[in-house]
Amino acid sequence: ELPPILSTMKCFRMMNLQASRSFGRSILTTSHNNLLRKCCLRPMLSTLSSTSYDPSKVRNVAIIAHVDHGKTTLMDKLLAHCGTKFNSSMERAMDSNEHEKERGITITSKYTRLYYKDYSLHVVDTPGHADFGGEVERILSMVDGVVLLVDATEGPMSQTKFVLGKALAAQKKAIVVLNKIDRDGHRAEEVESEIMELFFALSNNEDLVDYPLLYASARQGYVCKLLGDVPGKEGVVPLLDTILDHIPPPNSDVVLQEPFALSVNTIQSDSHLGRIVTGKVERGQVAVGDKIKVLSREGLSVGPEGKVTKLFFMEGLKRVDVERAFAGEIVSLAGCEGGVGHTVCSPERQDPVATLPISPPVISMTFGPNDSPLQGQEGTKLTSSLIKDRLRKEVENNVTLSLRPSADSESIDVQGRGELQIGILVETLRREGFEMVVSPPRVLAVTGEDGVSREPFEEVVVDVDPDLQGVVIESMSNRKGTLLEFKDIGNRSRLIFHAPSRGLMGFRHEITNATRGNATVNSIFSHYDTVNLSSFSGLKKAKLVSMESGKTTGYALTAVEERGVLFVGVGEDVYEGMVIGENSKAGDLDVNPCKAKRLTNMRTTGAEEKVALSPPKRMTVEEVIAYMNDDEVLEITPKSVRLRKRILDSNARARYAKSSKLQSK
Repeated sequence: ELPPILSTMKCFRMMNLQASRSFGRSILTTSHNNLLRKCCLRPMLSTLSSTSYDPSKVRNVAIIAHVDHGKTTLMDKLLAHCGTKFNSSMERAMDSNEHEKERGITITSKYTRLYYKDYSLHVVDTPGHADFGGEVERILSMVDGVVLLVDATEGPMSQTKFVLGKALAAQKKAIVVLNKIDRDGHRAEEVESEIMELFFALSNNEDLVDYPLLYASARQGYVCKLLGDVPGKEGVVPLLDTILDHIPPPNSDVVLQEPFALSVNTIQSDSHLGRIVTGKVERGQVAVGDKIKVLSREGLSVGPEGKVTKLFFMEGLKRVDVERAFAGEIVSLAGCEGGVGHTVCSPERQDPVATLPISPPVISMTFGPNDSPLQGQEGTKLTSSLIKDRLRKEVENNVTLSLRPSADSESIDVQGRGELQIGILVETLRREGFEMVVSPPRVLAVTGEDGVSREPFEEVVVDVDPDLQGVVIESMSNRKGTLLEFKDIGNRSRLIFHAPSRGLMGFRHEITNATRGNATVNSIFSHYDTVNLSSFSGLKKAKLVSMESGKTTGYALTAVEERGVLFVGVGEDVYEGMVIGENSKAGDLDVNPCKAKRLTNMRTTGAEEKVALSPPKRMTVEEVIAYMNDDEVLEITPKSVRLRKRILDSNARARYAKSSKLQSK
């Protein structure tokens, strides 16, 4: 049975707009909004003028947290409560990226529009990994407050401190939610104190440190205002009510009368519409057919004037076209060639919208065309121009990546936040059919006014079982890390270090193997300081390097395996200079993995012996990136990931090493 309001709303379409302004948007966002939107209300909504739009009924909020503290799971519950329909077996509905689904992490920020009571909520789901912290930084200009999610057992972690610090620096009000409160052994009371200390350490603004505290189990789908109310019976209603009460509306009515301006936050491409830009309307209003132009951060015009060809919101998981959007709303539009950080505005506007600064990258890697003996056999995109064009397209939307010219004209330097971020970029290009070689990561140092070069240091947090503390401390000591704090968290120990980023290359991979997956490692940029480069010479692993080209044989690998750990199996293509394993002793060792057993017409007792080799060690792209030595490069193809020496010929490699030693003296 249709609600009584439906007949009224049908008549509403035929009324004169001037006579209907008194209804406002509140009618369109009642508890029947899902049914009404399926009928004919969206056309009416899009034709409302600025006098019928009420900015006090809009809330823009981002969900921020450390990795794996439950942001996307909570987002699923908000979507379901506000009427979004999706498969009940689907988890992390907002994680649509292929890598996000495979890895179970959020990589890019995504927003959606929800309706609750008579309010419109624009909610942004953000990444929690430190390598993607730039996604959080750039969306803070779109929202007016944040929901800080904290694991009730782990407490505030390194990324918690980072994202909260950025939010408070941008003067964004926060709502704190202690998640996973349904777990046995949670430390809710202790974590509350830790969060309070963190707030006071990051800000002295009384309005910002006065935050509401909620308790939740995102997986169970409830939020409570009091710890004694767990488990809650109202679902996520307490959180939605707190957002309405605590997060301020985006702006006042005065802003609606100013010329239109939208700050571009993300871009995407559509085969029919061309480039689509998404951002928050900061000033005025915009309608389909309006003339627009693009301003750079410096206020310079970018390209010719255009016209808005399409406007739409993301409602739940669907795209809904509209005819008009107002200041305070997050909207996507087509019809211009704006980039991230640009301002899309009306032609009469001269000043761009101010954007928040983004933290600089900390590592750099060189991308170039594949020049190995096996080049061109697996990929379809091989040339340097194709690689460079694809990377330029990537940095248009990813503000934390930047490109710099390389010493080699065929290559280009990519600067980013960490191994995982660049590793995912490499994996993406690989799946698109690219073949390329990638250099080892290089730490980006800064030179101060005193002329001294300083490198980035990171705060490293390691959670491990108490009996494995010594393994972690020894490994971090070898990497010139300094132990800052030690404490027990339930039945686990937490060790907090300061360590140079240079020394952390490969640390996660090493400590995961040493503790058999028991340790959890998180790190985030801390500060810049001086580093003694000679202190890290002992961290490089010795390698087993092929001295022949061909296919590996079981006979040869049986002898090679005695020297260390193999990276290849029987029957795989190798070539001279390719790394096929790790040497158990110091120094690289040239080996022949292609040697075949000599055939004779004599029968021997060992002729029919079965070759039994250990399974080869396979590493992910980001693990190999952290594992590489300075004289190596990573060969990437759609089907293979091969580590090889930069100089393939063993004799030329020896001559180069000798000359390098003489020059150093």
